Amino acid sequence: MKNERLLLYTLALINFVHMVDFIIMMPLGPQLMRIFEISPREFGLLVSSYTFSAGFSSFFGAFFLDRFDRKKILLVVYVGFTLATLACALSPSYSILLISRVLSGLFGGLTSALILAIIGDVIPNVRRGAAMGLVMAAFSAASVLGVPLGLFLASISNWHTPFFILAGVSFLSLGMILKFIPSIREHLDQGYIRPNPILVVSRVLQDKNQMRAISLSVMMMFGQFMIIPFLSPYSVSNIGFSEVQLTYIYIAGGAFTIFTSPWVGKLSDKYGKLKIFTIFMSLNVIPIGIITHLGQTPIPYVLLVSTMFFVTSNGRFVPAAALVTGTAKPENRGSFLSFNSAVQQLAIGVASLIAGLIIGETTSGELTNFNYVGYLAIVFSLLCIPLARRIKVVS
Repeated sequence: MKNERLLLYTLALINFVHMVDFIIMMPLGPQLMRIFEISPREFGLLVSSYTFSAGFSSFFGAFFLDRFDRKKILLVVYVGFTLATLACALSPSYSILLISRVLSGLFGGLTSALILAIIGDVIPNVRRGAAMGLVMAAFSAASVLGVPLGLFLASISNWHTPFFILAGVSFLSLGMILKFIPSIREHLDQGYIRPNPILVVSRVLQDKNQMRAISLSVMMMFGQFMIIPFLSPYSVSNIGFSEVQLTYIYIAGGAFTIFTSPWVGKLSDKYGKLKIFTIFMSLNVIPIGIITHLGQTPIPYVLLVSTMFFVTSNGRFVPAAALVTGTAKPENRGSFLSFNSAVQQLAIGVASLIAGLIIGETTSGELTNFNYVGYLAIVFSLLCIPLARRIKVVS
C-alpha cells in the first residue's frame, strides 16, 4: 500500500509509548516502594493491575473491534490511553496511582490488539515478519530511550515526570494516526455477517489452531513476566546496583535489540518463523537461569547477561507474533487478536502476582526465592517450543 513505511513508523511510535507506559513501572519499582512504603506484593499488584484491566478490556474488545474502521477505533482508544497516562502523572498517592494504572490498562490492551490487526490487514504474510520486527523494535527503543530517560528525569525531579512526558508524546502520536494511517475497512466491506459475542468466543474456543496460538501466548508471558517486574528491585537489593545504575541494564539491552529486532524479522521471513522462534526461545532460558541466581556481581557481567536476556526475549517474540497473527482470517482477525491480547494480559498479571507471592524479603531488604521463580520461568519457556510447532498459519 502507499506510504506503508510511514504507517509502520506510526504504529511503532504508538507501540513505543504503550511499551514505555507499561515497563516504566518496573525500573521505578525501588523508588515507588520506598516513597509509598509498599511491599513487593503491593508493587506486584501495581504492575498486575495494568495487565488485568488490559485483559478485561481486550476480552470485551473481541466483541466489537471488527465492527469498526480500524483507524477510527484506534483514535478513540488512543485518546483514552493518553488521558489515562496523564492521570498517572497527576496521581498523588499509591491508591490513586493504582486506579490510574487500571484506566491505562483498559485502553492499552485494546491498543496492542489494534496494532497487530492493522499489520495483519495491511501486510501480506511473506513480509509480515519484517513488519513485526520494525514495530516490535519499539520495545527496544522504549528500553534504550524511554526507560533510561524516565529514570533520569525521575532521579533529578520525581517519579511523576516520566508520565507527563509520555502524555505529551501520546498527543504527538494522535496527530500521526490522523495523517499516516488510512481508513482500513476491507474487513467491513466484504459483507461478512458479524456474530454475537457468545459466538465470537465459541468460535475461538472451538478452533484448535487458534487455541494453540493463545496457549503459546500464555506460556510466553509466564516465561517472561515472572522475571521482568522484579528484575529492577532484585538488581538493587541483591546484585548491588544503585537506582541510577539501573539505566545501564535498559540502555545496553535496548541498544542491541533496536538492531536485532528488525534483523530477526527478516530472518523469520527468510528461514521460517518457527525455526527462528525455536532458536531464540532455546537461547532465552540461559540468561533466565543465570540472572535469577546472581548475588553481588560486577556491573559488566550483569550487563552481559541482562543484554542477552533482552535480545533473546525480543527475538522469540517477533516470529511468535507473526505466527499468532497468521492464525486468523481478516474478517475475524481483530476479534481474535483482542481475545488473545486479553488472555495474554491476564497471564502477565497472574505471572506477576505468582512471582510476588513466591519472592520474599529479608530484614535487610534483600529479595529471596528469585531462583525458584527462575526455574518456573524456564519450564514455561521450554513448553513453548513443542506448542509453536503445532500452529498453522492460515492467512
